Amino acid sequence: MGTLKFLVCFSGLEWVISVFLSLGRGYMCWLCYCSIMDIYCNPLYYEVAFSFFDVKKQVDGFERVIEKYSRARVKRCLDVCCGPSLQLRELAKRGYECVGLDRSVDMLEYLCERARAENVEVDTVHGDMCGFDLNRKVDFAFVMMGSLTVKSNDLFLRHLDSVAECLRKGGLYFVQNMMVDWTSVREQSWSMSRDGVSVAATFSYVFWRDVLRQLYGEKGVLKVNDHGVKKKLVIEQDLKFIFPEEFLALVKLEDNFEFVGWWEGDESDWFLDKHLEESERPSNFNMVLLRRK
Repeated sequence: MGTLKFLVCFSGLEWVISVFLSLGRGYMCWLCYCSIMDIYCNPLYYEVAFSFFDVKKQVDGFERVIEKYSRARVKRCLDVCCGPSLQLRELAKRGYECVGLDRSVDMLEYLCERARAENVEVDTVHGDMCGFDLNRKVDFAFVMMGSLTVKSNDLFLRHLDSVAECLRKGGLYFVQNMMVDWTSVREQSWSMSRDGVSVAATFSYVFWRDVLRQLYGEKGVLKVNDHGVKKKLVIEQDLKFIFPEEFLALVKLEDNFEFVGWWEGDESDWFLDKHLEESERPSNFNMVLLRRK
């Protein structure tokens, strides 16, 4: 299945069909899967599905956090696991230099297309969040929508090393929606529409795939109706749950960041008067803030 996803994403459905026609019925299983494509190979549908927030309000929140906690003057921003990054596009409109990091070429190409259409400039870097470097340092880095997910503590430490290497001293690393309470995680479903494209999203979770390694399963499904053409996009992966105390210990071990704090939030804003440690039940809608030493 992994091979087929690659073919669909990079060579197109027509190529797969031509292979089937030339090689015969033995490849029928390929055609059965052609309508099921990887979410991250389809940035437009991804953007429609995950545009349920107010990006201007989010970037207002960034600027409040920067003003209060940053010790670096912020001119250049990095979005880790950026995807289509409405946030970078909004930051660029406000005069910031912007860089997006993602391992999906499709996402980066789409981000550049949308930035050009909006008459702003966004640089992109193709790479993995657990091992990347930039040719110029940034003053503020962020990762959104719970995208800071890895499969081991070693990879998490490598991620922190990579961010630290490209972030100026005193600069902030802003993490949105770190999962802190696995007991409250439930299946999530929602629908979004834009310009004749509707997307019904469902994300489900299995605790635990591997108790000793703290691995849980995540499955995301986007059911798309693009002007009457229906498609199904799927992502399945096993990810590591990092417990809050474990997170703090790993940050301390990596030793390039100081932990500033964590606060409650929602999809568009964060509440600096509501510390997670003061909540009866800390929410997975939150903000975690680290500062480069």
